[in-house]
This record gives sequence, C-alpha cells and structure tokens, in this order.
Amino acid sequence: MSLLSLLSHWRADASFAPNVTAWKRIPAREGQYAPIPEDLTLALRQSLWGKGISALYEHQSQAWEHVRAGRHTALVTGTASGKTLAYNLPVLDYLLKNPAGRALYLFPTKALAHDQLAEIREMTSVTAAAYDGDTAGHIRAKVRANAQLVVTNPDMLHMGILPHHPQWEAFFSQLRFIIIDEMHVYRGVFGSHVANVIRRLKRVAAFYGAEVQFMLTSATIGNPHELAHTLIEEPVTVITEDGSARGEKHFLIYNPPLTDEKLGLRVGVREESIRVTSDLLSYNVQTILFGRSRRSVEWMLQRLRDKWPGKAGDIRAYRSGYLPQQRREIEAGLRQGEVRAVIATTALELGIDIGGIDAAILAGYPGTIAGTWQQAGRAGRSEDASLSILVASANPLDQFLAHHPDYFFQRSPEHALLDPNNLLILLDHIRCAAFELPFQAGDSYGNLSHAQTTEFLDVLQQTGDIHHSAEKYFWMSDTYPSSSLSLRSTPGKRILLKGEENGIPKTIGEIDHASAHWMTHPGAIYLHEGDIYRVEDLDLERGLAQLQACGADYYTEAKKETEVTCLKVLGETETLGGVKFFGEIKVTSQVVGFYKVAWNSYEKLAYEEVDLPPTTLHTTGYWFALGEKVIAKLREAGSWNSDLNDYGPRWNEIRQQVRARDNYCCQICGKPESDVKHHVHHKRPFRSFANRQEANRLENLITLCPRCHSRAENVVRVKSGLSGLAYTLGHLAPLLLMCDQYDLGIHADPKSPLGGGQPTVVIYEQIPAGVGFSQRLYERHNELICQAYELVSGCSCEDGCPSCVGPGGVLGSGGKRETLGILGELAGR
Repeated sequence: MSLLSLLSHWRADASFAPNVTAWKRIPAREGQYAPIPEDLTLALRQSLWGKGISALYEHQSQAWEHVRAGRHTALVTGTASGKTLAYNLPVLDYLLKNPAGRALYLFPTKALAHDQLAEIREMTSVTAAAYDGDTAGHIRAKVRANAQLVVTNPDMLHMGILPHHPQWEAFFSQLRFIIIDEMHVYRGVFGSHVANVIRRLKRVAAFYGAEVQFMLTSATIGNPHELAHTLIEEPVTVITEDGSARGEKHFLIYNPPLTDEKLGLRVGVREESIRVTSDLLSYNVQTILFGRSRRSVEWMLQRLRDKWPGKAGDIRAYRSGYLPQQRREIEAGLRQGEVRAVIATTALELGIDIGGIDAAILAGYPGTIAGTWQQAGRAGRSEDASLSILVASANPLDQFLAHHPDYFFQRSPEHALLDPNNLLILLDHIRCAAFELPFQAGDSYGNLSHAQTTEFLDVLQQTGDIHHSAEKYFWMSDTYPSSSLSLRSTPGKRILLKGEENGIPKTIGEIDHASAHWMTHPGAIYLHEGDIYRVEDLDLERGLAQLQACGADYYTEAKKETEVTCLKVLGETETLGGVKFFGEIKVTSQVVGFYKVAWNSYEKLAYEEVDLPPTTLHTTGYWFALGEKVIAKLREAGSWNSDLNDYGPRWNEIRQQVRARDNYCCQICGKPESDVKHHVHHKRPFRSFANRQEANRLENLITLCPRCHSRAENVVRVKSGLSGLAYTLGHLAPLLLMCDQYDLGIHADPKSPLGGGQPTVVIYEQIPAGVGFSQRLYERHNELICQAYELVSGCSCEDGCPSCVGPGGVLGSGGKRETLGILGELAGR
C-alpha cells in the first residue's frame, strides 16, 4: 500500500470525498541547476560528492555569488529548498581558507541550532560548537577560545554573550559572518527585541574592529526585503526565485461534515484529524500531525494511541516543554523511520531534520498563510509524491478559507511586522547597550539620530543607571539589565513542573510564566506524553508547579475576567456606519476559575474558583463605534438587540425587596453582602418576557453576588448582534495580519466610553506596547468588514453557529440576523 493508493481510495470514499472543498495538485518541478563553484574548497567539494550532490540549485549559486561579492543577502525560498547549504558553503569555505576567521549562526530555537550543528560537523573539519543554556560551564571557555563557528540563539546572545563580550574579544575581533536563519520568526514583539539585539551585536563587533556580513533565510513572506532591512539595518540583496526540485504534492482543504445543519455544528477538527491520520497509518504512510496547542497535541496523541494500541511506541508527540533528550530521541526516530506518526506543535514547523515525511496533516488553520505553507512543507522533503491536508475547524477563519479556497491558494503570504523603535523595548536595549559599552557624545543607536539617542541616555541618567562624564555615558547601576529583560512576549521566568515516578521526585517539563496562569492553575488537568496530571499547587514566586498523576475523564478550561480602558487615542476617522479608532489601551486580566469539561461529550461538569493575581497589559488596540443613524435604522428594522435593558421606574425598589427576601446573600455561592451591594438577576433573559411587569415579578428574580451574576449572564444571555459581530471580527482579523488568533483580544460593549457611549467593538494586541497590528487593522477596516459580511451571509446555519457569529442563546435565539444587519450597514450592502 502507498500514498497514491490511499488518495485513490479517498476519491471514491463517500465519507471522505464530499468533505474536500479543494484538492489542488501541485505538479512535480524539475530543479534549476548551476555548477559547483570552481574555487570552492576541495574538502567541501568532496563532502558534496559524498552526499550525492554534483551541482547546486540556481538560488544556491546566486547566494554564493552575492556573498562572495560582499553583499548582505537574504534567501527566501520554500521549505526543503536547500537554504542551509546556501549559507554553509560560503561561510565554511571562508573559514577553511582563513582559520583565524569566525562566524556566528543565530537560530530561533536551541533544537534547530543543534540540528544544524550536526550537519556542519558532517560537512567539514571547521571547529564548530553550540553556546546556549545547555552548554556546560567547563566547556564554555573552550568554545570562546577555539570555536571558529558558534551556533546560538537570540536569547543566549542577549543574556550570555554580549554582556560578557570582553571574554569573547578573540572571537569578535575576527568575526566575519553572521547568519540569521528563519528570519520570518522574528516578528511581533520577539522580532522587535531581536532587531535590537542585532543592533547591540553590530555595536560590539564594531568596537573590536570587525566588519561583518549578514546572510538571512526565510520562508516565503510578503515583505522579505523590508523585514531583512529592519532586522539588520543594512542594504540587502533578496533572492526569491526557488530553483529546487520537488515531487508532486497534493494539497487538500477538508471541512468536517455537519452533524446539525440548522445549528451549523460539525464533527470536531481533532476527531477528523485523528481519523485521517489513522487512514495514513493503515497505509504505512509516515505522517506529521500539527496541533494548534500543547493541550490538543496531547489529546490527539492519547486518542491515536487508543486506536492503535499495538503501535503506541510508534506514535509520539513533540512540543515545547519536553526535555531536550526526549526531543532528540523523537527526531532520531523520525529520521530512521521508527516513529510512524508524530503529533506536534509549531516546534517542528522549523527546519529541524526529521527525514522524508510523506504526509502533513494540519488540525486547524495555523493562523497565517506563510505558516500553513511551512507546516505543509514538512511533507515532501524529497522528489517523491507527498500530501498535505488542512482540516478546517469550526473557527470562522477556518470556515472562511474552507468556503473561499482561492483566497488561500492565490493570496500572497502576509507581511511580517515588527517595531524595533517601540519605546518600551528600545529603552531597555539602550540600557543593555550602555552596560556593554559606554556611549560617547555624538554616538547614535540603530537608526536613531544622535539627538534621539541622547534623549534616551538622558532618561537613563535621571534614573541613575548611567553617569555622564568626560563626553561619555558610563553604566553605574548595580543591576545586570539583560538578566531581567525577556525577548519573548511573556516574562522570561519559567515554571518547573514537578511530579513523582515510583515515589521519586522528577521534573516533568516546564512552562512559561504567563501560560502558567491558565494552564497550570491549581486544579488544572495537564497532559504530557499522553499521561494525565492534576495540578496540586502553583507557586508563582518560586517558579514551581506540583503535579500528581491521575486518571481524570475530563479536561479543564480556565475562565478569565478582563477589563479594557483607553489611555490615548492615536487615530480617529469617520467610516461607513460609525467611527474607527486606534490607540493605547490598558487590559487587566485575571484567571478566576475553571470548568471541568468531559473529554468526549464536551459537557461542562463543574466549575471551581481559583485565587490568582491579576495581570496588567499596556498595549494598543483598534476599535470602532457604531453611529446613531445605523442603530436607529437597525432598531426600525427589528435588527438591534444590544441596547441596555430598561427595567422600569420601580427597579430600585424591586431590587431592594428581592435582596431583603434573600437575606442579602448570593443564592448560588451563599456570599453575604459587604460594602458592595449584590445584584438582582432575571432567572431567564429579560427580553424573553412578554412585558416589563411580568419580567419583574419577584418569583422571576434572584439575588447574586457580582461574580456569580457575571457567570450567569454569560450562560443565559441572548446573543446580541454586537457580540456576534465581535465574535466574527475577532476570529477573522488574523487573516489580514501575520499573527496568531491568540495574539489578539476582543471586547464588546453596548455603551462604551471608548466610543463616546456608543456600541463599540475593540480588538487589541496581546503583547506589550503592540507592534503595529492595531494600526494595520485600522487601515484595513473596510476589508475586514467585507470579509465578515461574506462569511456570515454565506453560512448555512439558521441563527448563529460556531462558524460565523457563535452559537445561539439558550432559548434558541442567536445573533445571526442582528449581526448580518449590522454588517450590511457597515459594508454598504
């Protein structure tokens, strides 16, 4: 049995073929070749011959010529197109001919760095070594003194190399090449930090007299020149023509079948992805299955092993949080063919060598077109036929692509956005730069002018971090600035996950500090390598979570409460149907509890509260407020249900009667009133009653504390057009950005101070200070609205479903009609 046999079977399978909304066959492509350079070192020629390489791809040859000519070069071609060889050849050739020379390779992850290090060592006798958090202390001095080529990651460069550059004097004084691999990863807040680390690297290298040359690689993105130039702030020659050979590829978009057409409910994306992967295993097709989260990866691992009990060892998971030796073992198993299926997060999206995978299944849209092609490219790393399937989830973004496949196949990949001059990020890195080397009068930093740089230095002088003397700015603080500055969007502190095995304490894995609030809160169910653990305790100060193995038949979903306030409006424009804005926002969030959810039925079994501290995020947001004329028109048409309820003139008197009847205690949790009065809640939605008098009868009312009232409103409220609109836009917005859905937050308020008291929808960035997503949405407001209209108007459900405006309310009244009415006005339809 083979992949092509399975494809033939699927075409005739009545349970599979009707669900395929697009089946694109990408024909095989012959390679465009160029001779191996005549002046390439003989040792490298022999290495190539030993690998069966007798010629270079055309883009590899172009890269060789540009690098040899001294140009900064960026290579932007597809997955498995030989980008690694394109930069290895000129660098290794130089080091072999100039043994005193030095090169620095930057990879976004340690796993990728070690994988590429192994390849370098196979090719050449150049002394190459890794320098990262896994490098033992007694080895580090030898690396600094002897390594011609050092592979590391931006975090280690930031914290472990640049602040200690005097120990690296011999290396930096001879530094010739800097390689930045997978540059498309350096976007958002992480990319903004990395661009500043590169500024500091260039500054230190210049101090030691080095003239460095950059070479960058990237998956296909929409703005490679802009991104490369922003990262290194030098003129860049970009190579985009891919001359590599590839086998035939089948790319399918698969939409799971409907289980209830009226409600728009479909078979779950995880269940269908497991079904497809199981089919591939039955045909002995080695497969990688990408999950959207660590939790979904572990869930699918458990279910797939249940279907193949005799092959549990052949089916593995791969994600962040696994210990390094576990990841190396899985990678080797894939290369050797012993692991037949791996369920992975984006940790395997990058170019780690895992051999020739035949099929890649994407359980849900990865969030970007570029990311989708990169995950799909993990299959077909040879000239044999390969398969990639995007299994659509119920998410509106997935459904938009399932119903508009041409949008995906014909659209250029997104632009990678970053902002190195974000004030918060910039000041922190100028602080780090001042620690590394004194600033002299007249110095500039990055693309800042001398005057702008001096303003930042004056701020640091006022805070006591630096001292100005004799035309120089010297570091004076006792602090070590790099140690407290994380390059990621979350704090650098990690939470260790501790458990027991046979009564002996062991470290299960680790997790970042921000994720710990919702993934490892007390009572949470945590999955690791298919094993189920319950979190017994979370100590954020000590960075420890204590886990206990269990056999729970449920998983947990954290519940967060969020408050959004506007700090400063940066843009405001009248648009069709209202006003759009973007500006600075403060978001305060707190995990207040969690639901226990049954594995199979998804039934919410119970709710428990937790006591965790709130987190505050200063960021940017885009929002728009509906105009009064639009609201009046919708009211007249009966398509507006987002006004605040009018409970009548006796409401305060009735509230007092109900609270007194209930002894001023919450009728759910029993909490008595304190300084803040309890709320009075209608047992069923106010608007479901025939009139106000009937709704306000005492038997229809109950006393609830603010927290229980909020919970009850979320459960029983009728879906309004405004909340349906927020649901749709929040899910579609990432389509216009190169970001993940979870990079954005959504907030709706029928009477918002952000919109002058008008009904308002806010989409905000989930990263500190923002990196330009909000402004991009502000600029592309009309496009977002039109896409939302197409999605909702084209959905087959009757009154709201998870694929358009969200599921209907408990009385069967959804928000589709209202949402479509709003969108029609905003889109001019």
